[in-house]
Amino acid sequence: MTIDKLFNLQPYSLNKENKADILNQCFKDLTEFHYNNCKNYQKMLDSIGYSLSSEFNYFDMPFLPVRLFKLHDLLSVEKELIVKTMTSSGTSGQTVSKIYLDKINALNQTKTLTKIVSTYIGAQRAPMIIIDSPGILKNKEMFSARGAGILGFSIFGTKKIYALDDNMNLNTDILIEFIENNKDKKIFIFGFTYMIFQFFIKELKKKKINLDLLNSVLIHGGGWKKLINESVSPQEFRAQLKQYCNISSVHDYYGMVEQTGSIYMECEYGHLHASIYSDIIIRNTEDFSHAPIGKPGIIQTLSILPSSYPGHSLLTEDEGVLLGEDNCKCGRLGKYFKINGRLKNAELRGCSNTYEDN
Repeated sequence: MTIDKLFNLQPYSLNKENKADILNQCFKDLTEFHYNNCKNYQKMLDSIGYSLSSEFNYFDMPFLPVRLFKLHDLLSVEKELIVKTMTSSGTSGQTVSKIYLDKINALNQTKTLTKIVSTYIGAQRAPMIIIDSPGILKNKEMFSARGAGILGFSIFGTKKIYALDDNMNLNTDILIEFIENNKDKKIFIFGFTYMIFQFFIKELKKKKINLDLLNSVLIHGGGWKKLINESVSPQEFRAQLKQYCNISSVHDYYGMVEQTGSIYMECEYGHLHASIYSDIIIRNTEDFSHAPIGKPGIIQTLSILPSSYPGHSLLTEDEGVLLGEDNCKCGRLGKYFKINGRLKNAELRGCSNTYEDN
């Protein structure tokens, strides 16, 4: 089954067996394509003696450490076909990853994001509040993780406003007017976790403002490290959103610029889910073997989307735990898991580590 046919299916509609059959073929084709079209990828696979076989199993295919995209330009198409370059976020002075997208890869990312997010907010576009500043999109050819996230999620918005100005101050009057003008509609809110807390919730609290966003859906991601350092748990984060905004529908997501589009959305029970376009494997830190359900390990993320660069199988710098497969109470099929945090001594990174990063 090709990726185009997968777009005809619901994102969480395949059980373990059916999904494995499809992903095996997709990842075999991707691995072979990147091997033949990316010299650096070919050298890496040759160096470990890996060869494609008729008994291909994507659980055993090679993975690239995500940090390699900071060190090398990895692409599997001619450079003149690249239409967008995305960069990872990081603190000042850090080397960033560069991800090169051709037209097909960029289009498939958008299609996948649309299919996944629509199951949470509905198929109809909605008035949208972006909890960020408009200046983040100033470079139209090279996007940071923040900019890519905002641009990607903006497709779900009709009328859109930015909650912050270019100096990261809360646009209180504009915000209140927008909410009043759309009080009978579902409002979609998007932002990065730390920025929502630092520049939105804290300011509402400071100014003693309470907003009525009862019918809204908020999607957020990244930045938990800073909130944990401030002793703000996910439960406290949601409680403050409820207190100052009356928001009940809040969904975190896990994703990275190296596999944009293949996000792992949080369900109503607080579990992150892999869709039919992606998968995760938890690997033991000692020997990289598969960790069973319930045992913490390094997260390997797999996505069928990367076609212009060899990013379909990546070893992250995050620790997580597989919670189960095909049996979450929310009814979504596929694996579900949780993130424990960054691996010890892993390089600091994230969409909202520093708002100066744009």
